[in-house]
Amino acid sequence: MFRTPQVILFSEDVTRAAAFYARLGFTESFRVPTEGEPIHVDLALDGYQIGIASVDSTRNDHGLSPVPSGQRAAVILWTDDTAAAYARVTADGAPALKAPHTWLGRLLIAWTADPDGNPIQIVQHLPA
Repeated sequence: MFRTPQVILFSEDVTRAAAFYARLGFTESFRVPTEGEPIHVDLALDGYQIGIASVDSTRNDHGLSPVPSGQRAAVILWTDDTAAAYARVTADGAPALKAPHTWLGRLLIAWTADPDGNPIQIVQHLPA
């Protein structure tokens, strides 16, 4: 019945948000319109796809009332080195929400956010 799930994040600046995720290693896979200021961009990383949709387009084209900022959803990114990834992302301008810390005795987790305030969890498995 269903296939290829995807999460869409709403943004007041689709270009800025797409560029942020591209710096994290996501690759653009879809854009509307194909030239000029986009109203929607899809990006993929390791088989996972995330979409960035314009707040204005979502309101005007679909009649929805998206919330344009804040902690509405979280993007989880697994890595082999949370501390290094967190340092790189925050050095590139992403806010430092929570420094790397051990959780459940088996994960190392840190929190930052994208330009629209969506939290990003950077996480790795710790050796047993």
